[in-house]
Amino acid sequence: MTERDVEAMARLRVAAFFESTARTPDEDAAGLRMLLPGDGFETALVARIGDVSVGTCLLVRHELEPAHKLTPWLAGLVVDDAYRGRGIGRALVAAIEAYAASIGVQRLYLYTWEARDFYAGLGWVVVEQFEQEGGAMLLMAREIQL
Repeated sequence: MTERDVEAMARLRVAAFFESTARTPDEDAAGLRMLLPGDGFETALVARIGDVSVGTCLLVRHELEPAHKLTPWLAGLVVDDAYRGRGIGRALVAAIEAYAASIGVQRLYLYTWEARDFYAGLGWVVVEQFEQEGGAMLLMAREIQL
């Protein structure tokens, strides 16, 4: 992710994940900017079609308000509605998995409910179903091939 992607991806992420919260695109952009310098571990990847940023996915040590003390996490996968159904989400997940393998990660985690079938189709397995903030959630995991 580069600085030019930050604003567009923050708007996309807020609409997808934080619409019912008080989180603003500026607050999300600030969080994304913390990933820009990179520390050799956490990263934010962006899918582009031409000059248009159309999706993003993160590898982070800690998920927002996690219910589990696990690490690391595939987080924040989102693709602009206008570009869904083209394999972009699959490509972003594969890229995060490849990056994770390149830095020695053996297992990744994620939280989802609505996208459980999508992730299961990519080889992710349900570890636990639980309640968080009054809603059903799944903890899923995937073993990474080094």
